[in-house]
Amino acid sequence: MMTVRHKTIDVDGLDVFYREAGDRRRPGILLLHGFPSASHMFRDLIPELAGHYHVVAPDLPGFGMSEQPPRGSFDYSFRTIAKVVERFTEVIGLTRFALYVFDYGAPVGFRLAVEHPDRIAAIVTQNGNAYLDGVSQAFAPVQAYWREPTQANRDALRDFLAPQTTLFQYTHGVDDPTRVSPDGRNLDDFYLSRPGNDEIQLDLLLDYRNNVAFYGTIHDYLRTHRPPVLAIWGRNDPFFLPAGAEAFKRDVPSADVRFVESGHFALETHAAEIGAAMRGFLAEHLG
Repeated sequence: MMTVRHKTIDVDGLDVFYREAGDRRRPGILLLHGFPSASHMFRDLIPELAGHYHVVAPDLPGFGMSEQPPRGSFDYSFRTIAKVVERFTEVIGLTRFALYVFDYGAPVGFRLAVEHPDRIAAIVTQNGNAYLDGVSQAFAPVQAYWREPTQANRDALRDFLAPQTTLFQYTHGVDDPTRVSPDGRNLDDFYLSRPGNDEIQLDLLLDYRNNVAFYGTIHDYLRTHRPPVLAIWGRNDPFFLPAGAEAFKRDVPSADVRFVESGHFALETHAAEIGAAMRGFLAEHLG
């Protein structure tokens, strides 16, 4: 029987919640979630992997069950969050591992890879974008905020935090929306509704412009170190287009690029297929 343990650990004074499963003596996999979710998005994937690997999935600061420090005492930027995740891996003793990155997990995970390429055994990106090719027109209001970070442009993004947008993220591009459990999105909406979380999320939407500026550094890392890459994408993602998956082949020609007929949160409908693809890929590169 596979057991998932739910833990909280102190990372330099910050409480970080995480899920852990599998034998710690086996190769490690670090799962990094996206917006507006948390490690619960991996509830169906972890059982697909834990029989073969040591699987760890933290909640990022300000998300899920991890601590949400006040904005004045914590820098809500992807650079700072990546530093927290870096220290988290050190505190729990995860020294070399495969990365699974999705959505916001991509700029976090790729920063970790750039800083410590020796720690990264392989990369699985599921709609975790790192190329302009993958950025859709859905980002136009966010890009307007980047160009002019006014209060009006900030307030225009509040609909991104609304329940109807969470529902859209989960169900758009899914052929049968009844396959998508309401549990994940409702939990996401609960965490988004916490006092102060809206301003944290708007800070991160503004800071996302620095992720785009960081793309070139990611490409340099990929070309230089050529980590094994599996890009497995929900083909109908309205935010990160299939071209973003194909683009990984420019810097890692051996990248394995695959698509599933789903949307942004592809694990909601295709966890078994993605898990099987990961097991085959990781068996080749991790053992």
